[in-house]
Amino acid sequence: MADLSRQTQKLIQEYRAWHNSLQPKTEIPTIHVDEVASAVAAFYEKIRGVVDWKEEHLMRRSAIERMLKRRLLLTKDSQEVAEPLILELIRSGHFPNDRIPETSVVQVKKIIEKYIYILENAPMTEGEKIKAQLYDWLLSIAACEIEEELAPPHRERALIDYMTEAMTERIKLNNGMTEEQKNVQIHIAVQKALFKLDNPIIIYNLIKKQYPKWHDLKNNESPLPEIAQNIYLSWKNFEKALKKRLSEKFYKICERYDTAYLVLGDVISEEPMNALQKLSAPEELESKIVSAYEKRLKTIKKRINRAAIYATISIFLTKILLALAIEVPFDRYVTGQFSYEALGFNILIPALLMLFLILTIKPPKKENLQQVIMEIMKITYETEAKDAYVIKIPKERSWLMDTFVTGFYLLGFLASFGLIIWGLQKLEFGILSMVIFLVFISLISFAGTKLRERSRELEIVQRKESFLVFIIDFFSLPIIRMGKWLSGQWAKYNVIVVFFNFLIDMPLQTFIEFLEKWREFLREKKEEIH
Repeated sequence: MADLSRQTQKLIQEYRAWHNSLQPKTEIPTIHVDEVASAVAAFYEKIRGVVDWKEEHLMRRSAIERMLKRRLLLTKDSQEVAEPLILELIRSGHFPNDRIPETSVVQVKKIIEKYIYILENAPMTEGEKIKAQLYDWLLSIAACEIEEELAPPHRERALIDYMTEAMTERIKLNNGMTEEQKNVQIHIAVQKALFKLDNPIIIYNLIKKQYPKWHDLKNNESPLPEIAQNIYLSWKNFEKALKKRLSEKFYKICERYDTAYLVLGDVISEEPMNALQKLSAPEELESKIVSAYEKRLKTIKKRINRAAIYATISIFLTKILLALAIEVPFDRYVTGQFSYEALGFNILIPALLMLFLILTIKPPKKENLQQVIMEIMKITYETEAKDAYVIKIPKERSWLMDTFVTGFYLLGFLASFGLIIWGLQKLEFGILSMVIFLVFISLISFAGTKLRERSRELEIVQRKESFLVFIIDFFSLPIIRMGKWLSGQWAKYNVIVVFFNFLIDMPLQTFIEFLEKWREFLREKKEEIH
């Protein structure tokens, strides 16, 4: 029997608490929605999930944000927003029926009131554009808090704290940051590495660290008025923390070693009540690690394939819509360069590129599993020696070297896009068709690259890069970076999403709510028949 570390024993206790929280509480009244109305709403939400594709772990939070914004357009009365919002989320399949306590309505109401108070009491000195951005930013964080209230992430939070504590001990930084700044960067990097959390969730978790009683803050009670008055400064500081100079280096270390923590979490999750005994036996733990590792590997493969299909369909549908609405009329009646062959290439090539990127994903090397086992043993048991991960402060480049590097990157940019444009000219693409093709090939390249990175989340053994990889990076990196920038714009201006938001969402929700009331009326009338 080996001695478990203090941190591992604490993690097991947290997982036990999570396991107990999942048990049904029959004595507590829960929220119920009509099954027929729920089936309609859930079907629509699946269609939206294809069109407005987000990574799987972000879809629920994104849905809360979208629904919250829509309801706050109609009324700022938190009571009139809270309950219908929860009902809509359950109907849409984002939360289980008959599992959320009725008391959650009161809690969600308080959450909405808090953010409305901050918005209404923020300084009036900024312009309308900045106010609109603040509104979106705050509601994205409000959505995070609502999601946490309705589905508390006990297990995820425990694993984040566990890895954060371990990384705080192991990561060494020579200079350039205070201890507090270093700890913040580690906390951010761990969240990104473990669960691929995005900026709103990370900022929400930073807010909770800064204000430990954030959940209980009430209007007109300190420090909420002060927070409202300083909200623009806080917004700026939180965004700055996410863009620190060394943030990518913290992330790189956490991303490399997060596999050990994820797999250990999976092992404990299987039998949290017996985990203390099972983890104390190294031979049994090793067997559990192998099983959990292979299971997670299969899950990742399925998730990557599903995400690739959803991302491709989302972009594909928008591409067809743009082709029919703009591209075909422009090429036929303005430039006179319309070609069915060019249109076919324009639609198929981006989809084929995504297929190629997914099919060429390689599984981790065999020695990776042994490295995972070794790392888990290091963090699970009490040891005197701890590994150290040193972050080196990069030396400032001279202006001459900066100019040379920038020029080399621009050369790659011109070469990659120049070759594509030359090929499109040979295929007789019109000007607008070329622009649209470049946009979609960049978006697909970025989405495919992100999915390839996700496929490597279990890798600890680093891959060696060949000269061929260097050549590919030289030509592909400008396209991928262009896709990264475009994806941010895509989220704002996706025409199909705008169509769904304004012309379908509200009428459909009105119909679903009517359907639920109508079925409730019918049930009451049936009960009157004796």
